[in-house]
Amino acid sequence: MIAEFRKFILRGNVVDLAVGIIIGAAFTAIVTSLVTDVLTPPLGLLMGGINFSETYILLQPGDPAPPYNSLAAATEAGAVTINIGNFLNAVITFLITALAVFLMVKAINTMQDRFTKKKEEEAVAAPSTDEQLVAAINRLNENLDRQQNRPIT
Repeated sequence: MIAEFRKFILRGNVVDLAVGIIIGAAFTAIVTSLVTDVLTPPLGLLMGGINFSETYILLQPGDPAPPYNSLAAATEAGAVTINIGNFLNAVITFLITALAVFLMVKAINTMQDRFTKKKEEEAVAAPSTDEQLVAAINRLNENLDRQQNRPIT
């Protein structure tokens, strides 16, 4: 059972999956920073100075009672909130990640298509095995006919 497990772990698919997960986690951190630190501040300015990460709906006030000057203050007071800003950041992060994955898969598919077409062109240019065998047999027959001074047909 241990040998079977080792064989499973060392298969290319499992190693590729592990590498993909590690790179995906690092990529997620980059995209999250892009959305939180680069994209949402200008969007907030365009929407009248709204800070998305501070946008929330108060469901139940905490102690002390509102107004709260930030989401952190509301959370600290024990208020129950729906954190719309955090959700919007997550949606934007998802869309950017999905776009990046789409573009990467599209690039890989394009490269594979080019490689496949190149292989097909090489296969078309080269004679098939049957054609090569027939040509070799014909050459052997011609050589035999020459050696025996027979007319070549």
